[in-house]
Amino acid sequence: MKRYLVPIILVVLFLSVSCKQKAPATQVPSIQFSNQLTEEEKAGGVMTPEIMWKFGRLGSIALSPDGSTILYTVTERDLATEAARTNIFSIPVTGGKPVQLTQDGGSSPQWIDNGKSIAFVDKDGDLAIIDKKGSVIQKVEGLSNFECYNISPSGNKIYFTRRVKLDQTANEKYNLPKAKVRIIDDLMYRHWNTWSDYSYSHIIVADFNSKSVSGEKDIMEGQKFESPLAPYFDESEISWSPDGKYIAYTTKRLRGKEDARSTNSDIYLYEISSGNEVNVSENNHGYDKCPVFSPDGSKIAFQSMGRDGYEADLNRLFIYDVKTGTRTWITKGWVFDVESVNWADDQNLYFICAYLGTSQVFKTNISGKGVDLVTKGNHELGSLQMRSGKMIASIMSFSLAQEVASVDAGTGEIGQVTGINKTIYESIKMGKFEEKYTKTKDGKDLQMWVIFPPDFDPAKKYPALLFCNGGPQSTLGPFWSYRWNFQMMAAKGYIVFAPNRRGVAGFGQEWKEEISQDYGGKDMQDYLDATDAMAKEPYIDAERLGAIGASYGGYSVFYLAGIHGGRFKAFISHCGVFNFISEYGSTEELWFNDFDYGGPYWELPKSYQYSPHLLVDNWDTPIMIITGANDFRIPYTQSLEAFTAAQLHNIPSRLLFFEDECHWVLKPQNAIIWQNEFFNWLDTYLK
Repeated sequence: MKRYLVPIILVVLFLSVSCKQKAPATQVPSIQFSNQLTEEEKAGGVMTPEIMWKFGRLGSIALSPDGSTILYTVTERDLATEAARTNIFSIPVTGGKPVQLTQDGGSSPQWIDNGKSIAFVDKDGDLAIIDKKGSVIQKVEGLSNFECYNISPSGNKIYFTRRVKLDQTANEKYNLPKAKVRIIDDLMYRHWNTWSDYSYSHIIVADFNSKSVSGEKDIMEGQKFESPLAPYFDESEISWSPDGKYIAYTTKRLRGKEDARSTNSDIYLYEISSGNEVNVSENNHGYDKCPVFSPDGSKIAFQSMGRDGYEADLNRLFIYDVKTGTRTWITKGWVFDVESVNWADDQNLYFICAYLGTSQVFKTNISGKGVDLVTKGNHELGSLQMRSGKMIASIMSFSLAQEVASVDAGTGEIGQVTGINKTIYESIKMGKFEEKYTKTKDGKDLQMWVIFPPDFDPAKKYPALLFCNGGPQSTLGPFWSYRWNFQMMAAKGYIVFAPNRRGVAGFGQEWKEEISQDYGGKDMQDYLDATDAMAKEPYIDAERLGAIGASYGGYSVFYLAGIHGGRFKAFISHCGVFNFISEYGSTEELWFNDFDYGGPYWELPKSYQYSPHLLVDNWDTPIMIITGANDFRIPYTQSLEAFTAAQLHNIPSRLLFFEDECHWVLKPQNAIIWQNEFFNWLDTYLK
């Protein structure tokens, strides 16, 4: 269930390394994309599902080598046709008027030739070159069928990833091309939302001269492993050395049952000229990812988790000395997760941490003598970039979709640079949000976010929604979602409260680990404590409370339905676990259940007592259940089981089943139905 908020991250890949964004088959070039609101939408003055799909969505960003200019992409969607269009823009790092560099499609921009030119993926999926003004388009010859790419700092080499087929299909084995069957002999035959396609993502290195690519070499030839790692294929898991002589890349050299039960990925340092490689993270048994070379190429910083099978272990900052082969844990003693590491120079590093319900920039030194907070504020900062002393990041909050921001490394001052959806914000009202603390039953300080309706009147009483976070060990800061959008909920007249209960990241490793093998314990009590505290507020109608959530949040809703003691009048569970036993036998990332459940059901772990299906006799409250047929992380049959149980217990219930969605709802028209059914259900029982 980990990474419930990944869709937000996937929408916004803030990386200078580039991955091709494939246009949907429904793309129609003649469509007039526009984020202009209709007069009726302006008159309404608040967020609606239809307005949501007029938002331009920030994609990749790239800071120029001299730190003066930012490239960024914006994707627009057309609701009627579900067509998508992505284009590249540039803007000074100090702000100003953006310049649109591509008109008919472009994505994955990267500065090359020391900032004189820009490489990008054009509308046809080919690599192309333009100048800084967006003119002189030149297609690069000799490169086809690629996914991610990155041109070396020296400019004479390129690596790209390509899927390489290494396994035989049943059709090929029997020479029966129309057959639809899989012959499966081992685990990990499907992952998150896709079945195995019998191929693997490999890194290909080639010569590059700005006009053509030649001399391809698969540095993973014959290996039935992938880089970047499935299912996210994060481009930051591969990097060039400054001199272009080495590539550092992440892979997990495990297959089948071992792959399904282990998180042991490693980073390999590959020498281009000789083909020799060294395992940078050898003998560490957890995740090792995201290598970043120091400016002089002598060191590699990377993220590392210590324990095998625990995907939410502390994400530590390590540094590998290329010459001596030694590794140093730089952030030892720091109990917050390190992400998005950047070198400021050969001694100093900056990175992002989820921190006390927000995401901020921090800095440290290779001496490992401490970690210092750089930024403050109620926001979430995304992947960091530093060039020539300048720093940029993505920024979002409950009232701001992802934008690009500049960060002063000395003062921590943040300045919003882009205004992608400025015209929309000028036409609708946003509800305010605030941080609130309450005490838990065991005396802990519980932080939560409270989002209020536009034109909130403290003299009135409002229905309220408990938001149950996914993960379970993901962050819960001031995020912007195109589905679980709190401004949309507030616009419908609901107050939303989102507690950072036991298990979330950003409050130290001890707080995060209190949830493992205790799903129905302290974290559920945290939800009840937060609900009781909010029910006492004079502006909350305690008789009109609902609970909502997805993934682990969906599990939480199922479990709360059996223990809430009449607190809630409506539930909505999206893609939640209902039955631990059947879910263990049908999911794919078994390392997750092995650690968080305590192992398979036949070993009789005590945590299986927290399976929601054991409490259905206590269910007495209307519940809507949502799922997608292509969800393999929490298979859709979990939702079917829960719906059947609700129906047979005569609980008012509804099943919303999407035939072409996965763990998330990503298609525009499906999303509109999701939003409408979501609010129809809540309005029926809370209004």
